[in-house]
Amino acid sequence: MKLTGRRQSSNVDDRRRSGGSGSGKKLGIGGLIIVGLITWLMGGNPLSVLTDYGSQGITIQGSDGGSYTPTAEEEELAVFASQILAGTEDVWSAIFKQSGRTYKAPKLVLFTNRVQSGCGGASASTGPFYCSADQTVYIDLSFFTTMKRQIGADGDFAYAYVIAHEVGHHVQYLLGTLNQVYSQMERVSETESNRLSVRLELQADFYAGIWAHYDNKMFGSLENGDIEEGLTVAAKIGDDYLQKKAYGTTQPESFNHGTSAQRSGWLKKGITTGDLSKGDTFSVPYSSL
Repeated sequence: MKLTGRRQSSNVDDRRRSGGSGSGKKLGIGGLIIVGLITWLMGGNPLSVLTDYGSQGITIQGSDGGSYTPTAEEEELAVFASQILAGTEDVWSAIFKQSGRTYKAPKLVLFTNRVQSGCGGASASTGPFYCSADQTVYIDLSFFTTMKRQIGADGDFAYAYVIAHEVGHHVQYLLGTLNQVYSQMERVSETESNRLSVRLELQADFYAGIWAHYDNKMFGSLENGDIEEGLTVAAKIGDDYLQKKAYGTTQPESFNHGTSAQRSGWLKKGITTGDLSKGDTFSVPYSSL
């Protein structure tokens, strides 16, 4: 991606450690990769995902009195994450303005080991997530290294997709989609709840694609191979891919993020069309997603 000279967001909160409890819902892109395929696949519900960490540019004093000095690579990733967040702010502010709305940007918390979110205490074990209670995206920058090592998904646009997907959940929150779906989830069977979760995740993938489409229009940010990077990581965090990797078989009734084909398909749809009206994953028959 071409990011030279791009601004950094002022909505980044760099933390060392924290913990505690809270209330709200969390949604993650598939940090499942870190905590272990089996734990996630058997757990099933993305609303229980609690994790991430992070870092930034100086020695950070921890709540336990310890200190943390980020590596040069983490420094670069912190700047990168801040630039991508700024890009989502620019794109979604423009989109919301077109419909007479005002976009309220989410915060991005970078943390390491543990963090206190509005949705509860989280540890560095699952991956990026969005907490609706405090309208914040949480991310462990080392997640990107793990993503590369464990599933072979790498590249700056692949990393940007991870952040844009979580911001996509924030867009769902602002539009009222999250609360509506949460309410439905509480009244249906586990299988149907999983299907609703899939619809949420695929729409967040689509929104990530929408961001990429307009970020490229605004800034000429995409380079050759970038889209392929994003589609590759989307495919490698599909429920079917992860289950086959863990078990050699799949359990469709437990899917809660979408298959590889679905995830890459909805991401690509957002990138290629740039048409927000084409992202209704809730009216489409489940078998046609």
